Amino acid sequence: MAYWLFKTEPDTFSIDTLKRQKVSCWEGVRNYQARNMMRDDIKLGDEILIYHSSCKDVGVVGIAKVVKEAYPDHFQFDPHSPYYDPKASPDNPRWIMVDIEYQRHLRLVSLKRMKANPQLAEMPLVKRGNRLSIMPVTEAQWQEILQMTGQF
Repeated sequence: MAYWLFKTEPDTFSIDTLKRQKVSCWEGVRNYQARNMMRDDIKLGDEILIYHSSCKDVGVVGIAKVVKEAYPDHFQFDPHSPYYDPKASPDNPRWIMVDIEYQRHLRLVSLKRMKANPQLAEMPLVKRGNRLSIMPVTEAQWQEILQMTGQF
């Protein structure tokens, strides 16, 4: 099992939305490096930190689990979707998605607190210039973030 951090803008899709839906596809990833991680590295049962970005309270807010491995993102074929890609076809899809299942809410662990924690200094999220929407998290980083919630 591996650990991941998935970024989302809560105005578009939040941990509350995931809780209501129970299971959701993680669509709309349009970065090749993030896509390759979803396609090649993210596996059934992997655990995910849900991270809210571009909002007032930026940080980790919950946990999800991968319940379906990579498959073609059907939104790439829909000309009415903001995720439409005219270069993609069902015979040659360019983008993929995974399905995730809600596990639980966490008390917010803000980006500011994560940046101030020396145990997280090597985490891609806290390094300057990292804009990826999906990134790996080590087991030690995972455990440190859970400890920071004060819930564990």
